[in-house]
Amino acid sequence: MKFLDKFNLVLFSIIILILSLIICLLSFGWLNLGLALEGVAFLVTNTVANNIALVVSIILILLAIKSIFFNSFSKEKMQSKEGILLENDNGKLLVSRDTIESLTNAVVKSFDSAETVMTKVDVDDESHVKIYITLFVYPDAVIKDLSNKLQTDVKETIKKSLDLDVTEVNIRIKNVTIKKEPNIKE
Repeated sequence: MKFLDKFNLVLFSIIILILSLIICLLSFGWLNLGLALEGVAFLVTNTVANNIALVVSIILILLAIKSIFFNSFSKEKMQSKEGILLENDNGKLLVSRDTIESLTNAVVKSFDSAETVMTKVDVDDESHVKIYITLFVYPDAVIKDLSNKLQTDVKETIKKSLDLDVTEVNIRIKNVTIKKEPNIKE
């Protein structure tokens, strides 16, 4: 969120809070209606107060219009939430999270000791890629060696295919599963 958007949100929240408080005080009879009307009359009749109220009102109207009709997020910013936007002299390329997940799954499935894989990719605002892999492995897997090799291979494959640096490859071994033997009919 940009500074101006945050400022608008805080300002309008304060204004709504003050107006709600005044209405509550008037409703409960804790604030004299005549006093509130005198304040409004002063703003209308006093030239300096009237000019200040007019300028403040115009600024608030412009801020409201900006907040309602002009979104601070650009299309490229929204697209970067879906993946990573790469640019070069020839144009742009949006690499989706699904693409990174598919590449990661392909690397994991090339390992014999890993069976089922689930992958999640996080991309932050600075286009740092973090990959989270959840695995089911076979009992004969050496988990430490498997995870080290998997982390290295995933990083190298993503770098080679997409020219992206992966900051983290986090692996979670969910369970150890038994290899299913094929049914042989005699």
